[in-house]
Amino acid sequence: MMSTIAGRIWTRAIATGAFVLASQATLAAAPPPAVLVNSAEARFERVVQGMSSGKLPAALAEMDRLAERYPNWRLAHLVHGDLLLARSAPIAGFGNAADAKGERLEDLRAEALTRLRAVRDPPPASAIPRYLLQFDRRQSNAIVVDAGRSRVYVYENSGGTPHLVQDFYSTLGKNGVDKLREGDRRTPLGVYHVTARIPGAKLPDLYGWGAFPISYPNAWDRMAGRTGYGIWLHGVPTDTYARAPRASDGCVALANTDIAELAKHVQVGVTPVIIADTIEWMTPAAARDERKGFTDQLEAWRKDWESRDAGRYLAHYAREFRSDGMNLAAWSAHKRRVNASKRWIKVSLDNISVFRNPGQKPLMVVSFDQDYSSSNLAQRTRKRQYWTLEGSRWRIAYEAPVGSVPLALPESFPRQRAALAPRR
Repeated sequence: MMSTIAGRIWTRAIATGAFVLASQATLAAAPPPAVLVNSAEARFERVVQGMSSGKLPAALAEMDRLAERYPNWRLAHLVHGDLLLARSAPIAGFGNAADAKGERLEDLRAEALTRLRAVRDPPPASAIPRYLLQFDRRQSNAIVVDAGRSRVYVYENSGGTPHLVQDFYSTLGKNGVDKLREGDRRTPLGVYHVTARIPGAKLPDLYGWGAFPISYPNAWDRMAGRTGYGIWLHGVPTDTYARAPRASDGCVALANTDIAELAKHVQVGVTPVIIADTIEWMTPAAARDERKGFTDQLEAWRKDWESRDAGRYLAHYAREFRSDGMNLAAWSAHKRRVNASKRWIKVSLDNISVFRNPGQKPLMVVSFDQDYSSSNLAQRTRKRQYWTLEGSRWRIAYEAPVGSVPLALPESFPRQRAALAPRR
């Protein structure tokens, strides 16, 4: 009886906050997906269930294995201490060790709740993130970050249909999401791409295994006046297994073992990274319908360009359109002059990707290889467009060739080491 009461006190204490621990009946109705069965979260969940049901010896045995498997996991060692205390006396609640106080304890409680939620409230089995409408042929995977859950999901391109293959706990910006300016310690929201891979040997220990810089700020961010730089997916210090859910200066940080796994799915310059505040889910059938509705308009734009009818072609552009310093009026004048100099135009699009941007404003991020030929010019370009919804019609708000992205160091990078260099 004593161990049962202690376990219930502990689980009530850990559940302090917005997320309430699910009942055993709820768990039975929604088992975790296969990708989570042997994860740190699933094993931690078994410990919590053992404590709440009064099976402290079994919980302690599982906790021993967990602490051995992850020797630098502070949360695991904190709970291990609670379990040891519970064998001899009632425990007052979560975090009974003398050195687990104040803000540090709240960080560990937040981590515990975040990890348990990943097991107890997994993504809908029959749904995919709304953003993954179309991969291009080269994109083997996409990374989707659910900031509200501090979770990184890896989706495989399975014949054009996204398929969840792995997911990981993550740390995000201290002040949340929707980065607006340099130094605000927020994680950006949007569609980005991995631009580089930096091994940990060239970085300070703060970044652990290494890093994958992403393309923040993208063209849409710059049009909106957002500033800042150096947003990376990276590891954690080698003496640490995980950080609190909100502890970075804007980057997305993963356990070193997890980012090493993530690396198996990353193609530099190709893999998209989509960061959402809360993921919108939809069925694959609904995603196909949304994709077709959009790509039909993309195809109409291509055909109208070939027609040399400037009015039909320019009707595809939004009132707020910008490109290389030109607004819609300047772009229209330029395109009318160009079309007048052509006897014919042929345009083909290949390696098309279509990702819906997270957020309330409807926005499509489209990338493709454009093969353009005309009576007096031929060129092949990798192009990116942003399409917004005006009324019931998608129109182009930005268009430009895809350029290289310079490497920028995070704001958290030690200033005394202003360049990448091997660790000492």
